[in-house]
Amino acid sequence: MKVGSGLDPDISPAAAEFQIPRIARSRHVSEAELRALITQHTVARQFGVLGEPRINVLELNLDLDAQHPVSK
Repeated sequence: MKVGSGLDPDISPAAAEFQIPRIARSRHVSEAELRALITQHTVARQFGVLGEPRINVLELNLDLDAQHPVSK
């Protein structure tokens, strides 16, 4: 993977929060339910101090696809 290629599998909680209204509309899910799913996929700082909290986008999207598929 190239650095800066946009292929990072993780995003910050702030980046996820910004996308909640759009994703909730497209998935026909409440924002509260989506926030709960995001919380389930949030990884805390390692050892409580290293790095930043992050969300694994792949795992979150797999759960969203299983529970709330995108309607066409």
